[in-house]
Parts: sequence; structure tokens; C-alpha cells
Amino acid sequence: MTGNPPSTASERPSQLGRNFGRFELLQLLGKSQGSMVWLVNDPLIQQQLVLTLPRVQPVDPMALERWLKPVRHAARLDHPNLAQGVEVDVQEHWPYIAVDRANGVTMTEWLTLHPNPSPNESVGWVCQVLEALAFAHEAGTAHHDLQLHSLLINDAGRVQLMALSTSSNQGTPQPTDGVRRGVDQAVLVEADTLRAQREAAERDVLACGLLLHLLLTGAPVLDEPDISKAMLRLTPVGRDLVRLPWSTPHPIPEALRAIANRCTASQDRQRYLSARTFLRALQGWLEAEALGRDGPLELMLDRLRTVGALPALPGMSARVERMAAMEGQHVDEIARLILQDMALSFELLREVNSVHVQGTQAAGSAPVLTIRRSIALIGLNGVRQAANGLRLWPGPLSETGAKALRSLMDRVRLAGYTAQALRPAGYDAEVVYLVTVLQNLGRLLAQYHFPDEFEQIRHLMQGVPPPADAPAGTPGVPGWAEADASFAVLGIDIEALGSAVARHWGLGDEMLHMIRRLPKDLPVRMPDDDSDVLRITASAANEAVDASLMPAIASRDAAGTPDAPADNGGAPSNAARGSRGSVPRTSVAQRYARSLGLTPRIVQESLAAAREALRTGAPVQTSGPGIEADPAAAQPVVAAG
Repeated sequence: MTGNPPSTASERPSQLGRNFGRFELLQLLGKSQGSMVWLVNDPLIQQQLVLTLPRVQPVDPMALERWLKPVRHAARLDHPNLAQGVEVDVQEHWPYIAVDRANGVTMTEWLTLHPNPSPNESVGWVCQVLEALAFAHEAGTAHHDLQLHSLLINDAGRVQLMALSTSSNQGTPQPTDGVRRGVDQAVLVEADTLRAQREAAERDVLACGLLLHLLLTGAPVLDEPDISKAMLRLTPVGRDLVRLPWSTPHPIPEALRAIANRCTASQDRQRYLSARTFLRALQGWLEAEALGRDGPLELMLDRLRTVGALPALPGMSARVERMAAMEGQHVDEIARLILQDMALSFELLREVNSVHVQGTQAAGSAPVLTIRRSIALIGLNGVRQAANGLRLWPGPLSETGAKALRSLMDRVRLAGYTAQALRPAGYDAEVVYLVTVLQNLGRLLAQYHFPDEFEQIRHLMQGVPPPADAPAGTPGVPGWAEADASFAVLGIDIEALGSAVARHWGLGDEMLHMIRRLPKDLPVRMPDDDSDVLRITASAANEAVDASLMPAIASRDAAGTPDAPADNGGAPSNAARGSRGSVPRTSVAQRYARSLGLTPRIVQESLAAAREALRTGAPVQTSGPGIEADPAAAQPVVAAG
């Protein structure tokens, strides 16, 4: 570990002699552009203290007061991860804050004795720092100069952040001049102060990200020991890009790598902007690591028990009751109604497969994959009970969150109908639909249970167009892959979250294989069996819908409007459809041409048929060309469960 090594007493600045007032200077523990930290002995109490001073001596009484006022305010904050100051005072025209040395050694000293901490240790330390920063930021205080020497750590591994607001480089919001006349000056000053606090908090979070890089790599970022100086070299202020290297003292899991790289993303909008957001991502990763393979499931189980997988759509329970009460009602019609409500569909699959697994799967039975078969197994009374036991719409969601979830549900249903239109002859339409919907299970769960985090994930996945004044042909910044974005926000993979819940519901390995989307960075191979055909068909439908909506999403993001279903039940408007070209359809058709026999026209017609089905609720009539099902091999998959 390189960095600012502890200095000897002979290296003390010339402005300070062997003594600093009553204090005996023992050792310079660290210095940066904004602050310096000394180990001193206080002969009055026969105790060692750690003193933090500004790097530059205040030039006049006003400058001295500007340093002391925020430091004294910050010293009153009480948090387990904030080192309590025992004294804030001035000596020989130098202000300082003193902390008891018994709290621990600086992180610089610790790493000198214990180099190359494990990723779990490093993340645990950074989490403690973020806890302190989040508390301080919510109290209107920032650190301004987060460095290794501003962190104390004891033998138990407790990390404390010391010396908030002590940097000599922190900016002071200046009152706005007379340019904006007629506006209350106090309002302007308050606005400037709040903006300065927000910007200072964002700089603290970026500094914490560089601290994480330093701990994981064992070397200062950009070979710059002063974290504040390294920050100035990052885009957009500087030109340097920082990514976690592949050669590190310990292997770095992909989820943690994504979190670390988000800290130093080239675009400000892609970085963590609050300590709480950064903290949630790291804590999610730590929890998933601690729980091992079942981590994603365990993180979701409590929420599933309290609010269910998804909320039932308004009025669904009453509609089920009416249809069930009608004599001679066809099971297909009831199943079609239930399929419109993902919450009820998932609940029936969960119920019948849980019982099915416990009772008959040992004898070789396949999992139940259709709503028709579920109704046959549990009866209409069982359907009623399942519908009445669901959390009513919108559950715990806010109005904005409910609108976003409804929009996502409509998008997923559109993909399901598209898959029905694309499916090769001989494959059950309901199975194809459910496989396509279940390929989005993790996304639906994340949107419902983690709406704020899911919005961040969606935001990271959107690319950044080139500046308006950029030369022609200048590429924009591509969006993140979904796995990287979900790792960076939640610390877990959304796809793995959906698979874990599906396994918990009793769906077997074959179904888990089918509900994993095909990786977009790999070519699509010819299917080996019917489960491959279903997986490929569902993946093609999901990609076709994503590609067809991409321009509309980009326009929506540019306008700053949220996701929302259209008046026609979620199908894109005519204006939106008119803005889309044939390139997305062509790319999807080319990717799946060999495996499914797709052409751009087939993709276009399937999307049109799916939009009509979404609008009217009528069954999809179109069937795509391609592979015939093998009835002998396909029976567990193609048939009705």
C-alpha cells in the first residue's frame, strides 16, 4: 500500500517548531492540499491527541472565524462513526481540532501494518465512512477533504471519520450580487448555501469512491496520494478516466467491480450522488456475499412475505368472482383473464408448484407451467382464495411508483404477446407467454420492491448523446449493461433475483433455464430441444420490444418525463411508433434469423399483432414461421403443464 506514509518529527513544517503551544509535536501523520494531521502529546493531561489543522494558516480574523464556525458546528454531531472532538481552539494563530488518540490509528498507519485488506474488509470500512457522511450531510455538514489520514480505525475494525469541515480549500457560498435585482437577497443566499452543501456532499461521495478504489487496488488512484487532487483529474473537470484494474491484490467479484466503477464513471449523472445511495449498494453486496448462493432470494423473502410479489390490479378479484360464478364458463376464458394480472398469475404458479413439488415431483412430474392447469388443480375456489389474498393495488407504492410499475407491466405483457405471435407452430401460446413474462420477473420485483433503485438502474442503462456542438460523427456515451447497472445500484443482479424467486416458487431447473434471457453479447445458436426454443422465442420477443421502444424512451428521457402507459393500455402511441425506424427490427431479425427463421417483416407484424392484443385483450392470432415442435420431446414444456 502506497500513499502518505507517517512522517518523523524532523519533517514537521517550518511554521511549527518542536512545540505547538502547550502540545509537543510527535509525528506528522498525514497531509493533503487542504489539511494536515499531527500526533501530539498534551502534558496537561498526559495524553496523546490527534490534531487536524488547515494546511494554510488563516490570513486574518475573518478567515479564522470562517474555519472555526463550521468546525465547531460539526464537532457537536454525535454518531458512532464520527470521532468526537475533545477541543476546538486556536494556537499561535493556527486553528485546530483535537481527537483522542485512544480512538485508533489513522488508516494510513493501519494499512502500513496490515496491507492488502480483503474486499469484504475494505467494503465494510467504506460503509462505516458512508454512514458517518450520510449523517453529516443530512445535518448540513460536509467533510471537504476525505483522506486516509482523516480516518481512525481501532483493533476491533471500527472506523471513525474525524475533522469535518477542516479543509482550508472548502468554498464558502458568496452572496449573489445585484444581477438578479428584485429578488429577496436572503432567498438567494439560502439557495446558494443549499447548492453549495449539495455539491460538497457529492464531492465527499466521489472521494469515498476513490477511497474504495485505493483500498481494493492497494495503490492511490492515478498515483496521486492526495484524494482531493485526484478528484480534480477526473472528468469532467480533468481528462482522466478511472476504472478498477483487473490486476488487484485480491479477486474482485463482478458486482463489487460494477459498484467501484460507478463511483468514477465518466459522466457525473452515472455516479453516486448521495452517501445513502452508495451505502445501499455496498450493503446489498455485503449481504448477498454473506448469504452465498441464496443471497438474492434471502434479500427478497421478507418483502415477499409482507407485501407479496406484486400487487393485484384494481378490480381483478371481483372480475374473477363474476367469471367463476357463471355456469359453464370456459377455463380458457378464465385463464385469459387471469393472465392479464401478473400478481394473480404468479400467485397461482407459486401455489400449485409448491404443492406439486412437495407431493408429486418426486415421482417424475414436471412443474405446472400454465394457468389452465393451475385452475384444474386447485379449482375455482382456490383461484378465489388466491385472488382475495393478494395485496391490493398499488400496495406500498407512491403514485409515481405505481405509474412506473403499470408501465413496466404493460411493456412485459407486450413482449408476451409478441412471443405468442413469433412462436413456431405447435408450441402452446400460454406457455410461451408465461416464459416471456418470467424472463422479466426480476425487473418486475425490483420495480415494485425497490422503485427508487430501479429508476437508478434504468437511468444508468440509458446512453448519453454527444453534445449538441460536437463535430458530426462524435459518438455518445453508451449506457451500462443491465447486470452492471443492477450490481452498481443494488449490489445484486436483477436476473439472479428473478431466478432465485422462481426457484423458491418450485419451478425446476428446466424452467429456470428458459426464463434466463439470452446474453446479448453472444451469438444465438440453434436450439437443442424445446426448452431452448421457448427460451429463444421469449428472448427474441423481449429484445424486439426493447428495441422498438428505445427511441421513445430516449425522447422521454430528454424531455424529463417518466415512464407511463399510453391511453391504449400501454401500447406506444402512433406518434411514437412513427418515430421509430426499421433498424431495431432488422437487428433483432438478423440475430434470430437462423434459430427462428425471423425476418424484419415478421418482427414488424408480430409487434403490430401484440399491440392490438394489448389494446383489445383478444388472443394473438399470428404465428411465426420456423421450427416445428417435437411432440415426443416437448410434452412437459409445450403442453399445458
